[in-house]
Amino acid sequence: MRKLEHFPNLVTMFFTRAREQGDKPFLWHKHDGAWVSRSWREAAGQVSSLAAGLKAIGIVPGDRVMLVAENRPEWCISDLAIMAAGAITVPTYVTNTERDHTHIITNSGAKAVIVSNAKLARTLLPAVVRANQARIVIGIEDLRIGQSGDMDFYSWHKLIADHPTSAELCAAQATFTRNDTACIIYTSGTGGAPRGVMQHHGAILHNVNGCCTVISEDFGWEEEVFLSFLPLSHAYEHTGGQHFPIGLGAQIYYAEGLDKLASNIEETRPTLMVVVPRLFEVLRARMLKTIEKQGKLSNYLLDQALAIGGREHVGKKGLLDGPMNLLLGATLRPKVSKKFGGRIKAMVSGGAPLNPEIGVFFQSLGLCFLQGYGQTEAAPVISCNRPKVGLKMDTVGPPLANTEVRIAEDGEILVRGELVMHGYWRNPEETARVLKDGWLHTGDIGIIDDKGRIKITDRKKDLIINDKGDNVAPQKVEGMLTLQPEILQAMIAGDRRPHMVAVLVPDPEWTQEFCAKSGSSCNFAKLADNPEYRAALGAAVERVNKDLSVIERVRRFTIADEPFTIENEQLTPSLKIRRHVLKQVYGPRLDALYRA
Repeated sequence: MRKLEHFPNLVTMFFTRAREQGDKPFLWHKHDGAWVSRSWREAAGQVSSLAAGLKAIGIVPGDRVMLVAENRPEWCISDLAIMAAGAITVPTYVTNTERDHTHIITNSGAKAVIVSNAKLARTLLPAVVRANQARIVIGIEDLRIGQSGDMDFYSWHKLIADHPTSAELCAAQATFTRNDTACIIYTSGTGGAPRGVMQHHGAILHNVNGCCTVISEDFGWEEEVFLSFLPLSHAYEHTGGQHFPIGLGAQIYYAEGLDKLASNIEETRPTLMVVVPRLFEVLRARMLKTIEKQGKLSNYLLDQALAIGGREHVGKKGLLDGPMNLLLGATLRPKVSKKFGGRIKAMVSGGAPLNPEIGVFFQSLGLCFLQGYGQTEAAPVISCNRPKVGLKMDTVGPPLANTEVRIAEDGEILVRGELVMHGYWRNPEETARVLKDGWLHTGDIGIIDDKGRIKITDRKKDLIINDKGDNVAPQKVEGMLTLQPEILQAMIAGDRRPHMVAVLVPDPEWTQEFCAKSGSSCNFAKLADNPEYRAALGAAVERVNKDLSVIERVRRFTIADEPFTIENEQLTPSLKIRRHVLKQVYGPRLDALYRA
C-alpha cells in the first residue's frame, strides 16, 4: 500500500512528481482533432521559466495574481508558476461578469492578471481599468490589444522563452511552508457577493493526502488518468482535478466541453472522475432514454439491475439476485462500462447534495459511485464514501484522514484540522462568524451514523420554516422533483407560509415530445398557459408528493420564464441555484400562488 509523502508545499510536491515521472505524459488537450500530451519534464520547465518571468516583471512573494482561463494545460502551469514565484493564485470563473471581476480584483488587491484569450479579455480588461490596481496583464494567447495605456501587457509564451532556468533551481527556491497562503478562491456566492477563502498549502496537501489514502487503501494506487471537466476556478476541481492527480503522479486530460464529454470519456478512458451531481442527473436521463429505445430485453435488464441495487441500498438481498447479477455482468454492465472508457475505478460526486437515487442508479449498473462532501473553506474535501467502510448513498462517507468532525447541539456539522482555511481575505467579521475555537462551522445540518459516516440532512441557512414552525429541507424536495422526466430544474419556497410552492423549469426534450404528441405549438410562453401542459407537470409534482410528508408537499407551482443558468445569474458556476436571485425574479408570482 502506497502512501503520500509529507510535502512542505504544493510546488515541492509537483517538482518531486515531475522528477519521478520524467518524460511520461502529464497534461493532455485536443489539438486539430487529436489528443496532444505535455510531459512532466516539459511542464516542470515551463513552470520554472514562467515563475522566473513573473519575478522579472515585478511579482514578489505575497502578491496576488488573478487567473482567468478555461481548463487547459496552461491553467495548471500558470497556477504552479504563480505559487513557485511565492505569489498567491486568485482563480476566477470564465463566466464572471465585468462586475464580478471588478469585485475580485479590488477585494483581492491583485497586482497582475493572466488571461487565456481575447474573448475572455473583453470582459476582464474593463474591470482591470475600473479597479485601477492590476497593472500587469499576461495573455496566454494573443489578446489583440490596440494600445496598452497605463497597463503593461506581456505574452505568456514569451515570458517563458525569455527566462530559461532549471527545474532544480526553481524547486530549491520553493522554501515557503504549509502555513503560507497558496490561493484565494472566491466562493460561488449562492447568497450575495463572493468571499475570498484563503487556502494555505497545508490545507490542500491535507486534502490530497486524504484522497490518496482512499485510493490507495480502497482501490489500489496505479497509473491513474483523470478527465478534467469542472471549472478549475472551483475549489473542488482545483484540488480534486489538479493537485490530487499531481499527488498521484497521474495524467490529466482536459475535456472539450459538455457537448463532447461523452465522447471524451470513451476516448480518454479515465480511471477516476470528479463531477457535480447535476451532470450525473443529466447522464442518468440520457442513459434511460437510450436504453428505453433498445427494446424489451434491455429494459428488463435495466429494471432488474435497479431492483437489485435498490435492495442492496437498504441492506436486503433477493433469492435470485446472485444468478441475475451474473447475467447482468455478462450483458448490460459491460456495455455501460465501455461507455465510460472501460477502466473507471470510481466516479466521485461533490459540490452539492446528491439525491441517493442517482447514486443507486449508477452503482446498480456496475459503476463505483462515491459521494463526497466539502466546502471551499475546507480546501474543499471533508469526507468521502469508501467501499471498505460500506457504501451508503444517503451518506457522504467518513471524514478524510486526520480530520475531526463533530455535530453541534443544534445539529450543525463542525470540522477541525489542517484542511480548515485560515479565514476570509480581508473579512475578519465573517471569519469570526464561521471559525470558532479552531472549528469550522459549516452551516450544514447532519448526523454521524454508527460506522462514522456523515449524513447531510440540509443546509442550515436554507431550511424553510413554515408558519407552524416545521422545518422543510428544500434540496431534498428539489432533488426529487428534478428526477421526474418532465422537470429539468426546480426551486421550492414556503418560509412562514402554510405550504410549499415551486418554480419549475420543464425539461426541453420532454416538452418537444409533448408538443409532437399533442400537436401544440412549442412556443414556450404559450405553453405555460396550456392546461394539458400544466396538468402533465402537475402529475409529475403529484408523483413526488406521494413520497413526501404533508409539510413537504408542493401544493402549487409556477413555470419559469427560462432555464436557470450561469449567464442569467440564477445558477452559480458550480450549478447550485441562487435562491436570493430566483426569489427576486419570481417572488411576486410565488406570493400570488397563495392567493390563487
